[in-house]
Amino acid sequence: MAGDALDEFRAEARAFLDTHAEPVDRSIGRWGEGSDAVGAYQMRDAEEDRAQIERAREWRRTKYDGGFGWISGPRRYGGRELSLQHERAFLELESLYDVAPQTVFGSGIGIVAPTVLAHGPDWMKDEYLAPIHRGDVITCQFLSEPDAGSDLAAVRTRAEADGDDWVISGQKVWSSNAHHAAVGLLLARTNETAAKHQGLTTFLLPTHLTGIEMRPLRQMTGGAEFNEVFFDAVRLPDRYRLGAVDAGWPVIRTTLGNERAAIGAGGAGYGGAGLAGLVPPARIAQMMRHFGVDHDPLLRQGFAQLYTGYELARYTALRTAAAIEAGQTPGPWTATAKLALATHMNRSASFVAQVLGPRICADSGEWGTYAWLQLLLGVVGMRIGGGTDEILRNTVAEKVLGLPR
Repeated sequence: MAGDALDEFRAEARAFLDTHAEPVDRSIGRWGEGSDAVGAYQMRDAEEDRAQIERAREWRRTKYDGGFGWISGPRRYGGRELSLQHERAFLELESLYDVAPQTVFGSGIGIVAPTVLAHGPDWMKDEYLAPIHRGDVITCQFLSEPDAGSDLAAVRTRAEADGDDWVISGQKVWSSNAHHAAVGLLLARTNETAAKHQGLTTFLLPTHLTGIEMRPLRQMTGGAEFNEVFFDAVRLPDRYRLGAVDAGWPVIRTTLGNERAAIGAGGAGYGGAGLAGLVPPARIAQMMRHFGVDHDPLLRQGFAQLYTGYELARYTALRTAAAIEAGQTPGPWTATAKLALATHMNRSASFVAQVLGPRICADSGEWGTYAWLQLLLGVVGMRIGGGTDEILRNTVAEKVLGLPR
């Protein structure tokens, strides 16, 4: 019966997609034909960025209003209360159609909304969960700080109680899409005398409040999707608090578990559905044949390792998705999926650079060469965002495998 219900859902989803979107052929064409853009880290100027967000929002609203915006969510907040298997089935079908990328909503849907659902007060769930999933509200995270490094519990941004408000002062950094966000998830220190992990509190902070200044951070890719954010005596009502005072660390652990699971899924859905679109192995094989290095024994060995890494990342993402579908709460174990994807993407970029040589950094106009530079420059960020490789390895060793510190 469960299989029949899933088949009926797929038929419903196909009918919806056929009505509202055009099918697209994502197979790899011949070398030199079509666009040579790589599926990750494309640079856009501010105007292109805004236009992309509007296209993404239009599709998000269409999908939500059609009953596919939060398939596994509670009905009270606009969901359908179906399984994550249904969610994944829709995402797999959606990948076969020409729809606007939903990356800008990734933080809200995959990270902030689950945290609000697990720890937020009822009014916050009522006011924000449906708009986040419909694309009406873009969110960000105010977690990392310049002096905290990889130790998130070492944050110095302070929130001091003043009547029914909190007065927030400090600085955050690497806040993705904060300049587009309506609200951000904030971790602040509320008790200077408590132990490091016990003196923290989590808030949902509207970005329009007086005293917030955002400055874009220009990356070496040329893009500026990250921001450094300054808080100068920002007044925030206590109703925006998630969890108890000085008990923000368990809330953030929920956030981090969902973040690593979302990143590890490949950026386009559960089970690495979008992984092949980021760095297609078939395209790299074409590249090797085109430049006559497909018989080089060292490069052949490198490509075999690359393909193995792709499969490892894909199956790790599938395992993570299956565990979540089975009811496991995202926790330290989700670090494995994020690690696998970050490792694969970085090795892919390094291998492509090895095959192309100087062609990757010289814009000669030759098809399939310089287009890979954005990946090479941007992919290093995957080893940092969502927890550095070193921190995640420690997390897996200590929290998953039970090894000593």
